[in-house]
Amino acid sequence: MMVSFAEMLRAARAGRYAVGSFNVYNYETIRGVVECGREAGAPVIVAFGAGYLPNMEVDEVAALVRTMAAQTGSPVALHLDHCKSFEVIVRAVKAGFSSVMYDGSTLPFEENMRQTARVVEVAHAAGVGVEAELGALARGAHSNEEDASEIYTSPEEAKVFAATTKVDALAVSIGTVHGLYKGVPKVDVGVLKKIAAVVDIPLVLHGGSGTPEPIIRDCIANGIAKINVNTEISVNAVGKMRTLLAGGEDLHLSQISRAEVGWVKEVVAKYMALFAAG
Repeated sequence: MMVSFAEMLRAARAGRYAVGSFNVYNYETIRGVVECGREAGAPVIVAFGAGYLPNMEVDEVAALVRTMAAQTGSPVALHLDHCKSFEVIVRAVKAGFSSVMYDGSTLPFEENMRQTARVVEVAHAAGVGVEAELGALARGAHSNEEDASEIYTSPEEAKVFAATTKVDALAVSIGTVHGLYKGVPKVDVGVLKKIAAVVDIPLVLHGGSGTPEPIIRDCIANGIAKINVNTEISVNAVGKMRTLLAGGEDLHLSQISRAEVGWVKEVVAKYMALFAAG
């Protein structure tokens, strides 16, 4: 069943667990994420990044998720991830997305705040939640996000930003990366603690792929209510597909499609169990 993004995350922060937000790019990935939520009986966020618009249109994604979510009693939210375009955000709101993420993280602080407040006004009028981002994550291996220099989120700016914009969730930068880590992860939970002490809305951790379990648990204990996973889903599925095709078996495309759903579920199920444990 489709549910409110804001309510889902408020419950997660209060309950000291996190909801997994898993990126999707096609029918198979959407099905894999929704099926995992149903099998675990746990809330799940289907995240469609604006960068994947060449793959699917927002109306198509919304129709698929609504249809699949109606067949499960588990909570499902549909989220527009990393979007810089106001026009695309409006299209997602009209299509029935549960939430949208306006990504103004590369803008000056005041401009990010102004543009985010504009998105909040439009989205909230339609009952749609909003996530924003302060700070910037570096680009790791196998990521298709744009390059950026790592900038940790300022607790003082986070407090002002959340109060001024009225966003429902705030993504923070504390040392995770978009993609897979190229070296030893250096995540500063101390920065997160300072942010959580002055910001009472749910906090979001981008770059969940490959982050060590003890760090994930520490982050959840200190205010993180939503964790994004993208790259590991792709890397696992592409690797398994490469191995399958190299086997030389004469396969029908429908068989590969069913196998892809299973490869997606392998990663999603692992992280869902970790995030739910808190």
